Amino acid sequence: MTHQPLTQDSARPWAPDGEAVVDMAGPVDLPRTLGIIQRGSGDPAFRVDPGVWRGGAAGTSGAGAWACFRMWSPQSSRELGQVLLRLDQLDVSRVRARLWCAGVEASSEELATAALERVPALLGAEDEGWEDFDLLIDALGDDQSTALARIRRRHPGVRLPATGQLLDQLVTVTLEQKVTHDQARHGWRELLRRHGERPPGPAPDWMRLPLTGEQLRRIPSWRWHQMWVQPPMAATVLRIAERASALHRLAACPGDAASLEDLQSRLTAISGVGVWTVAETLQRTHGAADLPAVGDYHLPALVGEALTGSRTDDAGMLRILEPWRGHRQRVVRLIRLSGYRHQTFGPRLNPADHRGR
Repeated sequence: MTHQPLTQDSARPWAPDGEAVVDMAGPVDLPRTLGIIQRGSGDPAFRVDPGVWRGGAAGTSGAGAWACFRMWSPQSSRELGQVLLRLDQLDVSRVRARLWCAGVEASSEELATAALERVPALLGAEDEGWEDFDLLIDALGDDQSTALARIRRRHPGVRLPATGQLLDQLVTVTLEQKVTHDQARHGWRELLRRHGERPPGPAPDWMRLPLTGEQLRRIPSWRWHQMWVQPPMAATVLRIAERASALHRLAACPGDAASLEDLQSRLTAISGVGVWTVAETLQRTHGAADLPAVGDYHLPALVGEALTGSRTDDAGMLRILEPWRGHRQRVVRLIRLSGYRHQTFGPRLNPADHRGR
């Protein structure tokens, strides 16, 4: 994986503050790698352009993504500035990255340099375990591993991304606790639309920056009610916001198993943050490859039916995934990529909407 800086033309309108071509030295499927970061089709901070997928290692022509985020000093937890990022897949292994920056504690040039250094991790460059996983499923040779190998051959460019944005991801996942899909997406979308700032550069009109801890703490309770966020979730978000400085420091934690285990214990110490919230967060911030989301309403049924033909619970899911320990989240990603849909039973939940009361 290499960086190839490109020349900049300051005469161009909205000339980027930084630009580079990232060569991943192997297939990269940008939309399927980054798609798990996007929170619904109306996400104001991150959206993927799906492009045209040809299957296998042929790449995804026309794929790209818009993202905006803040960068923080891991030492002082002070905001370095805001970044608008545009990614475009050039061919099977190369992605062009362009950045527009607004410095706070750092200059735009310094901010662009630091942000470009993080792009490979966002694209999954630090996710180096797929070769070991391929060897494992080949050695096991059972029917389930053979099926996983077929899915893997169809999606050789899928990687586990690492955003490094611990505060932002904790907030988004917290808003998804014990609510319907529509409620979860609505809360995040309205939070940024009503209270987020415009990112720098030629951002699309819909884009808004995720909020800082201080901005989150200033939102009154009645505003959370208007955004269809339940009081327990709003209280948890505020507790997370109170620990924003510590979270910015913890975001720099390495992604190895021992470090992630320590990080899990630190995060679950926050009241209202459980193992499901931590798993869903670290899968996106640190590319956690062995952290399936225990406590998910649908996941055990999906994994059980896909791999054994029978629904199961959390304990059963972990037993089923045990042969692939070290790669259990990779197995979950492949099942989801396969397009398999587990059976659903009972009426669809229609939550009461009390926002007008």
